[in-house]
Formats: sequence, C-alpha cells, structure tokens
Amino acid sequence: MQFLFPTFLFAFSALAIPVIIHLFYFRRFKRVYFTNVRFLKEVKEETSNRRRLRNLLVLLMRCLAVIFLVLAFAQPFIPLSTAVKKGEKSVSLYIDNSFSMNALSKAAPLLELAKQRARDIVSAYAPDDRFQVLTNDFEGRDQRLVSKEEALLRIDEIRTAPASRNLSKVLQRQQQCLNMGKAENKVSFLISDFQQNISDLGEFKDSLLTINLVPMRAVQENNVSIDSVWFDNPVQILNQPANLLVKISNRGNETAEEVRLSLRHDGQTKPVGAVKIPAGASRLDTVHFNILQPGWHTARVSITDYPIQFDDDYYFSFYVAEHIRVLDINNGKLNKYLENAFVGPKYFQLDHADARALDYSKFGDYQLIVLNDLTAVSSGLASELKAFAQNGGNIVVFPGENANLSSFNGFLAQFDAGPLGAFENQKRQGAQINLETFVFRDVYLNKSANLRLPTTTGNFRIAASNRGEQVLSYRDGSALMSKFQQGAGALYLYAAPLDDKISDLVRNGEIFVPMLFKMAIAGAKSLQIAYSIGKDEVLEAKHVLKAGGESIYKLKLAADDAASTAVEGVPAGQEFIPEQRVLGSKVLLTPGKSIQAAGWYTLAMQSDSTLATYSFNFDRRESDLRCQTQFSDLPKQFHVLDAQEEANFGQVVGDQDQGIVLWRWCVVFALLFLALEVLFLRLWKTAS
Repeated sequence: MQFLFPTFLFAFSALAIPVIIHLFYFRRFKRVYFTNVRFLKEVKEETSNRRRLRNLLVLLMRCLAVIFLVLAFAQPFIPLSTAVKKGEKSVSLYIDNSFSMNALSKAAPLLELAKQRARDIVSAYAPDDRFQVLTNDFEGRDQRLVSKEEALLRIDEIRTAPASRNLSKVLQRQQQCLNMGKAENKVSFLISDFQQNISDLGEFKDSLLTINLVPMRAVQENNVSIDSVWFDNPVQILNQPANLLVKISNRGNETAEEVRLSLRHDGQTKPVGAVKIPAGASRLDTVHFNILQPGWHTARVSITDYPIQFDDDYYFSFYVAEHIRVLDINNGKLNKYLENAFVGPKYFQLDHADARALDYSKFGDYQLIVLNDLTAVSSGLASELKAFAQNGGNIVVFPGENANLSSFNGFLAQFDAGPLGAFENQKRQGAQINLETFVFRDVYLNKSANLRLPTTTGNFRIAASNRGEQVLSYRDGSALMSKFQQGAGALYLYAAPLDDKISDLVRNGEIFVPMLFKMAIAGAKSLQIAYSIGKDEVLEAKHVLKAGGESIYKLKLAADDAASTAVEGVPAGQEFIPEQRVLGSKVLLTPGKSIQAAGWYTLAMQSDSTLATYSFNFDRRESDLRCQTQFSDLPKQFHVLDAQEEANFGQVVGDQDQGIVLWRWCVVFALLFLALEVLFLRLWKTAS
C-alpha cells in the first residue's frame, strides 16, 4: 500500500488529543449522606467499573476515527503499475473516427462506444487536469490542451470522416501537444479498432510517454468493397462500346454469395449482374456500355453491403472527344497514302501544315503530329515538339531522303534518340514486329500469322539506345522503327522516308493503318478517371483565358440521387475555390482538404459552363477491417486497457492510473467509529 499524500501522516500526532481528554476528564461528585453506607459502597464500586469500561471504548472509537480520518487525507491506494504519477496531469485522447469505426459492436457502432470510453476517461481525472481530444482530421483546434468541460463537449462533436492516419503519426501529434503543457505527468490514450494497416506502434520511439491502448472490437469483421475500376482501353471512342473492369473484394471470413453490381451512367441506372466472391478473395467483373455522345461523362458502379457502406460506390468520369485530330507537317507536298488512311473513319480529322508557316499555339489541339519527309527541323519546332510530347502527344517522324543529319540529330537529341546514320541505298526486308507495344497490341486476332512486313530500298541507320523500344526491326536486328518515351507522350522514328518509291509501308494496309490509328489514340491524353480523398491530388485542366479579368476556377459537388452519406453535412452544390497555378496552356488545381465527400466535382469559371469533371472516392485503405489483436511485443510503456462493454471504464482507468483507491473506505470507517462513540455515550449513560 502507498499514499498519494504521505505528508498527512504527520497528523497522527492528533491521537494525543482524545488521550489527553480521557486522562484529564474529572467529573465532580456531590457528596450525599446516608444512614447506611454499606449498600452505597457496593453500588459505587459497580458503577465505577462500568464507567471505566465505557470510557475506554469511547477512547478507542475516537482514536480509530482520528486514525482513519488521517488516512483519508493521506489517500492510500494499492498500486497496479510500477509507478503512479502524482500531481496535475496532461492527458491526450485519440479517438479513431475513420470509416472502419462504423462497424458494429454488440450494441452500437464502434465510434459511439469509443466516444463513451473517452468520456469515462476524462471523468476519471481531476478537475484541474488538462486534456487534448484528437481525431484523424488533425484539426488545428485540437492541437491544444483544454479543460475537462471543453474536452467533453469536443468528444460529443466527433463524427466519422474519410481521413485515416498511421498510429505512429498520431502519437507524434499527441507528443507535440503534450510537450506544450506545463504538467510533468503526460498520458496518452489511443481508442481505436487498431486495423493492421495503420498499427505501426513500433515506429514510435519515445519511451517516456505512457501510452494506453483501448481496443474496440466489432462483432464481425466482414466487408465487401469496390476497390477500383479502369477501362481496358486508355481512350474511349465515340459510338464505340466501352469495357470497364471492376475489382470487388470480400474482406470477411465468409463467402459473399450474391453481390449485386449496378452501373449508373449519365443519369441512367442499370443492373449489371451478381458476383460470388470467396472469403478473403477478389473478383474482376467486366461492365459493357456504349458511348453515344462526346464530352464529359459521369458514372458510378455500386454494390449493397452493410454496415460498412463508404466503399460500396465508386465514382469515375471520363472525356470523349468528338474527333481525334492529326497534324501532317510537310514541305508543301501532300502524301496521298497518309491522307487516304484517315478518309474512311469519321472519328479522325487530318490537317496539313507547311513546315515553313506553323502556328505553334495550335499544337495542343492535336493528338498526333506526323513529320512527313522533312529535310530539316528548326530549333523552334524541335522545342515545341518536345513540349507537345511531354504533355501527352505522340510524334511520328519519317525523315526525307535528303534530310540534313545535323538538324535532325539536334532534334532527336532532345528525345535522347538517334543519332541517325547516313542514308544507305540498300534493299532491306522487315523481319519482326513487336506485338507487345501499344500500337500493335490487340490489333491482330492471330498473333502467329505471318504478316507481310515493310520493305525499304534505302534507309537511315538508327543508332541503338537504351531508352529506345523497337517497334519494327530488320532481319539483322537493327531498328526499322523505334519508340522513345518523352513525358506522357512518345516519339516514333521510322528509318526510311514515307515515299512509296523507297518504302512500301504505305501500301501495307495491315501495318500502316492500325499503326497510325493507335498512335493517334495513344496521343489522346487519357485523364485519370478517379482520385482519392485525403491524398495530395493535383488536377489538370486546359487554361481558359478570361477577357478583361482574372481567371478564377471553382469546383462544385454535383448532385447525385444516391450520393454517399458517409460524411455528414456535405450537401450537393458545395462550391469552393481550389489552389490553382497556371503553367502555359494548362492550369494545375490542388483541392487539398476541401473535398470531404465522394462524388463528381465539376470545374467551372464563375458562371461559365463545365470545363471538366473530376471524380473523388474515399480511400480504400479503411476497407480492410482486419485488426491487431496481439500487443505483447510492444515496449513496456504501452498498456492495454481491454474491458467489457458493460464495465465501468472510468473505474478501470482510475485503477490503472491511481491503483485501487482506499480513501473512500477510510472515510466510511471514520464515520462508523464516530457513530459508535455516540452510541456508547448515549445508550450506556441511560443504562447506568
């Protein structure tokens, strides 16, 4: 047994007071004369013995009352830990308010139980202790110590939120706040379900902070989620079917028999089918739908699952161009084969431009640029083409027979390509096609068929490069066409001119036409179809010049008749101005923490029409409900407070922090002995 205030034990000297009163208490007697004193003597002896016994018992009750009263002030306790801290305390409470805390315990969602635990913890401490209440939101107002009443009010305000934090980061945040306080006694509480993907407690190295873990346990750790979606083709084409791949995962220990999947596209919802997913497994399902109009499209795939619902919807958006535009840069002489290749498909639009009169500002409107039999490439054109490729455009180069090698090699050097060797008048036969590269992938149904590859009567020798990828090659292994990646785009270099007298590529429709089509489609920059809330996402859009004023872009949450309700208080139509930075012809937008609800966000400038549509989804890290159950390998500073839901958790915390408190029993015994003293004085007096 130990004492919280041992100095009060000096008050045991007060025991002398009842002893002194007992020793110096002299009762005066009045002398009465009787005729026969023999009977009086017998009565006097009997009364004196009874009074002496009563006085000794009264003295004992008084001494015991004083003893237990002194002990009550000294506050004895039986410690449950090695060291019990005394004095004012700074207490930090972390309440995990991530979506996984919506899972059910026996009677209520885990978050509600966690909030009740937090209230019990705060109530277990003294009124002059200071508190921090921290959530995954990491709000600035929570980075300070507040009073007991303010802490209880803050706990009542906590709601689920999309943010998820590693526990080591939470402990660092708690440590920073506790160090700002004046109290030397610092205590941390982590109230969480301790998911395995966030429980990196071993990364926290401070051994001076006492850390109490309060685990929350769900009845069942079952959840089915839509993890991600993507198209099998990077660019969607008008009036062509789109194939969407959907990944669905079963996070539980039981087979999900009938997981019904539905698709909402451009305001219309249709069922897709049902999927059976074994326990702990994932399934890919393919959703087919047609794209009938150009512009921005919004879509959502959904399943039904309870009680974890934040990951049941996956929003995405994509843009379908009305035309894919191709620019042919030549020396004033058109190539009929190149023009005929794009005549049939209405989806492609071919424009021609003379290399001596180019408008560089319009390069951004094209997806593919063809350098057709040029003899030289100016430094200005080379710089613009490099920027065009870095922004996602593709370039295909067919050098002229009389090409200026110095000019061409200077241009190719910017792409880490080449250099070109001298033109060789020698007939050579193409021997191999790379069916794994994008321009030929999935073009031919029978990959083992013998394709007739191009033949050239003269060619430039393309120097081998570690950065280059061979698309077509000669029999000796040298490159007939090579690909050089540059930023989001690429440069394709053909070893011969496009002239049909030198190369029969233009007559080889099974190679020439799909090659051009796939190069153009790949140059139609594929935008990201979805983003994650809580991550530092950067959105990109085409910059619009506003006449007579500053360009201010706004993001607005679009209405959805089945929008997620995982985040309370985020209405449709919410509008905000993101951080924005203009770089040439594009603007970069950083929404930061302004986005709190999943859905579609439209980009507009003031009251103008929609410029772009972006989709945001909650981070799927919270979908995995597997929790850490063993904490035995943690350092000694970690203590696990695991109590039943019905238990008085405030008492559990009090016993952990202060041991088994005995001062209340001391007060009870002090009052009991005082009551016995009164009884002895009153009842014994009557009897005597």
